[in-house]
Amino acid sequence: METQEKVEFVGLPLAVYREIAAHLRQVEGVEVSLIPQSSPQFDYQQSQIDSLSICWRASSNAENRQRVQEILTYYKNRYASAK
Repeated sequence: METQEKVEFVGLPLAVYREIAAHLRQVEGVEVSLIPQSSPQFDYQQSQIDSLSICWRASSNAENRQRVQEILTYYKNRYASAK
């Protein structure tokens, strides 16, 4: 069984979202997708990405989940606050 989690970093640029996704994809049992911004109006202050979708495969274990949380905490502390 797979589970999904949505993670959003307010105001984070596209390049950093891609870096986070690449980092998370290195963890076994994790798949990551970038969810594009859906706002109909363009805003320079708004990221092109709405959020990350993290899909946990049934094969992921507690150690892998802990590693993902460590990665997300690193980026949260470095760049923005996660919702």
